[in-house]
Order: sequence, then C-alpha cells, then structure tokens
Amino acid sequence: MRLRGFSIILTMLVLAACANQPAPPPARIPMTFNDAVFPAPPALQPQITFWQNVYAVWGRGQVALHDTRYLDLIYEVITLPDETGEGYTDSQKALLKARYENLKIALSQLESKSAIRAPLTSSEQALAVRIQSSSGGLGAIAGASDRLRSQRGLRERFKRGLEISGRYDAAFRQVFREAGLPEDLAYLPHVESSFQNHAASSVGAVGMWQFMPDTARQFMMMNAAVDERRDPVASAQGAARYLGKAYSRLDSWPLAITSYNHGIGGMARAKEEWGDDIVAVVKNYSGKGFGFASRNFYAEFLAARNIARNSQRFFPEGLSYEPPLNLDRIRLRQTVAAYTLASYYEVNPGELTALNRAWNPPAQNGRIPLPAGTMVWLPAGTMTRLAQRGAADRALVLAEPVSTAQLR
Repeated sequence: MRLRGFSIILTMLVLAACANQPAPPPARIPMTFNDAVFPAPPALQPQITFWQNVYAVWGRGQVALHDTRYLDLIYEVITLPDETGEGYTDSQKALLKARYENLKIALSQLESKSAIRAPLTSSEQALAVRIQSSSGGLGAIAGASDRLRSQRGLRERFKRGLEISGRYDAAFRQVFREAGLPEDLAYLPHVESSFQNHAASSVGAVGMWQFMPDTARQFMMMNAAVDERRDPVASAQGAARYLGKAYSRLDSWPLAITSYNHGIGGMARAKEEWGDDIVAVVKNYSGKGFGFASRNFYAEFLAARNIARNSQRFFPEGLSYEPPLNLDRIRLRQTVAAYTLASYYEVNPGELTALNRAWNPPAQNGRIPLPAGTMVWLPAGTMTRLAQRGAADRALVLAEPVSTAQLR
C-alpha cells in the first residue's frame, strides 16, 4: 500500500513507546514457598517431588514407569539405548513396550493372587512390598496394573525453558503485578509450554500460555487478522484476566491454577463437593475430564516454581539466560495495513512481521488491515529515532503513553 502522507496516518495511530525494564534472572538462592498464597501440603509432596524429577533430574534419555495415583511409586527408570532425540527410535519403542507390558502383566498377576490370598513368588513379594511402601499403602495393589504409566524426562526441555524465561520474566511479572495477582504466576509457562512460543497441542491450544480458541476469544484479541495467543505478552495479559476471574469465583489459588487446565466451571463443581482443600480435590474428585493432567497441574506448578527459584541447585552446570525483552510497542487507534505501518515507522516489512507473530497471514500480506486496538512490537529504539528526527512529535499530539495496566 502506498503511503498517503503523515496527516492520514496520524489519525490512525495512538503511539505508546513502552520499553521493558531489564529482567533479573530467576533467584539462585533457596527460597521457601509462600504457603499463604501457594500452599504445598505434605500430602502433595510425592507429586511435587515426582515432577521435580521429571523437570530437573530425568533427561530425555530416561523414562519412568510409575503409578498414576501414587507418584512416589516408581517401578523403574529406564535408560534408553542409542542417541535420544525428540521422538523415539524403533529400538527404543520396542524396549519401552516390552518393559511396560512385562510390568503390567506382573502387576495383574499380583493383583489376582492378592485378591484370593494365594501364595506369592519371591519376585511378587518384593513387588508387593514396594507397592505397599508407597503413599498408597496396603490398598494400592488393587488396580495397580490399570494405573501404570510411563513418563519421559524433560530436563533438557525445562532447562531451555528457564533460559528463554530470562527474556520474558520481568514483562510477565509486571503483567500480574499490575493486575493485582501474585507475580509467581509468571512461572506457569514452564508447565504449559516450557516457554516455547510455537507450542501447539493436539487439541488446539496454542502459544506460550496454551490458550484454546474459545477461551482465547474471551480474554484476548483473536480474529481473522490477529491471534494474540502467539504474542507472549498479550497472552500473558489474557492469562492474568483469566486467572483473576478464576480466583474471584473460586477464592483459592490452588483451585484457580488447576482451573487453567480443567476450567473454572469444573473446579467450581469440585469445590462444591470437596471444598477448597486441594488435597481432597486431587484425591477424591472424579468429575468428567478430571484426569491425570488436571490432578497434577497444581503440583507441577509448585515443582516448576521451586526449580526456577532454585535454578543453581537443580542445574549446577549453569544456565545461559536470554537477555530481557527490549522492544518498543504501540497500540493502533484505528485500522491500518501492515505495509502502511512499516512505511510510517521506517521498518522493513519482513522484520516487522517477524516481531509480530500474532499477525495472521492475511494481515501480514496486506489482504486485510490490522484492527484498532492491535498491539504492535517495533525494533528497539524506533520511537527514539523518530523523536530525534521530529517525526514523532506530531503523532504524540494524538497519543499518550500506554502502560501495561491500561492495555487491559
């Protein structure tokens, strides 16, 4: 699109240069949980410890065979042969399948014999003792074969997520702080995506904060031109809106955080049955869709939070945190085409598109304009450069600085 002159463009834009403040890396000294906000009940410790092992101890070359209810019941941690990548090789798949099926058969035989009090072999006795020594106790043998599950280690992925978090930690904390919510909610992407902005689930969740389409439309901009799920800061603001609403209804951070996986309505039903005791909910609630992922979501958050706050302890080899986000940002007052925007700010269209991953292809190529209210990232120093040339002064007559709080 050809540039029609500053007078037209100025009526289309409200400029707000917002440079993010430098972000310190996550704390490297032991820090205790704030039990008043995010309690860690002793009954959840087996789950928390399990997920700390998954995130920071077991690498992708290790797979744990474990019980889905009693997470301190870990039967075996298998070391995979050959080089390990994101997926499994054929030989690795064969090994895992054989170990899993053999253990499942052994558990099934133990259940059957225990039910009729038949004599056990020495290996069955050892297996029974192992099960009974877990948090499940004597009753854990029944149904053990159905509760068998495998979990691959995520240490490399989590470590990379910690490094990426250096870019966003300060911005995310500012979002939650200005929303009046606990800043440590900024750790949630460790659980959802390991801070991978390109993350996409098989059920349609997208982005660093993993919003489903229907939920995204309620809490952020999502239309033909823009999908803010792919903008880490905009989706963090959406997460703040969601979590604020969840806490207002549930009046419990453990339940509100769990609702991020199970939904506010689902957790409201859980609260009606079991109150706001997260342990009772995790142990007893059996609502539709409240499965392994939902039961463990709060414990995963606590585990991720503890690791991030004690990163030197869990990753003594060191971490290379990415530098803090340092870009300029504006908010559009009226619709405007991407090419017009690039021309006005003297930014290469390709660079502008690369900075604004929330723009859908029709907006990137100019087939449809960006709507009013769209948040736009610009290269660092763009606003200063325009101001030095006097090109921004006239625009600022129609604009005012926009803070993160005002963007909501």
